[in-house]
Amino acid sequence: MNMNLMLKFLLSKKNLIKDYSVIILGTFIMAVGIVVFITPLKLAPGGVYGIAIIFHHLFGTPVGLVGICLDIPLLLLGIWRLGAKFGAKTIVGIFSLAGFISLIEFLHGYAPLIALPGNQAIADPAANFIISLFGGVIVGVGLGMIFRTRATSGGTDIIAMIVAKYVKHIPLGTILMIVDSIIVVLALLVFEDWTIPLYSWLVIYVTGFTIDKMISGFDRRKALFIISEQHDKIKHVIINEMERGGTFFKGNGMYHQAEKKIIFTTITKKELPVLLYRIHEIDADAFISILDATDVLGEGFNSLKERALH
Repeated sequence: MNMNLMLKFLLSKKNLIKDYSVIILGTFIMAVGIVVFITPLKLAPGGVYGIAIIFHHLFGTPVGLVGICLDIPLLLLGIWRLGAKFGAKTIVGIFSLAGFISLIEFLHGYAPLIALPGNQAIADPAANFIISLFGGVIVGVGLGMIFRTRATSGGTDIIAMIVAKYVKHIPLGTILMIVDSIIVVLALLVFEDWTIPLYSWLVIYVTGFTIDKMISGFDRRKALFIISEQHDKIKHVIINEMERGGTFFKGNGMYHQAEKKIIFTTITKKELPVLLYRIHEIDADAFISILDATDVLGEGFNSLKERALH
């Protein structure tokens, strides 16, 4: 084996170890959210574990055991549609999540995070709202970590990823919210309590929002289109003062058909007020269009290689 092949092998092995470590940590975080925050409130925020929670409150069955029994057929579907490499990572996700849930079930039980005297069920709507909110964030963080390794924790995550493979214009977290809402309707029919689907949908929304943020990044950048007669001076500010790059586009005004140079650049939110102030000093009549850039890959921003490979 030559040196280049050996280096590629070691790098691949390092990436695999990193991916599986992230999956295990992500499933542990998810398990905490499911057992400690969501199950005590009888919430069923979608997925096989939403069904498992319904079964737990109806028949007393362990959430972890029911979840993994439901996951196995979906795992086979995921391997078929998304490939064997996907299946290997997801097997780790499925079994580690079920294992962590069972472990926390054994160690912690299903006692409410905030209990009333006499260990009664939580009756305070404000407490329920806060617990549901935190539960959704915690589960979303765990799922987002797993999704970034191109794996899932099983369940309806697999269905969402299959749909996302063919419907690329809808964010993965949004697809997951739609799929999981079906389980919420089931919980309403079983428990006959309108507060359960309301809190469950809150968890689904917060989880989906957190997943999208975990994948695309919390720190939104700003993409600017700048039209000005003083484009060379603005270019100087962007390159020398902001230490950013950009691109010139040629265009024509719609009214006078005059040829114009359009600057396209991307900066951080913190840099935006400074650049706007400097542009105003140079050309108070400049036209600027500001767009949110959910993620920016390349020199000076996030690594394209890291995002593509991890």
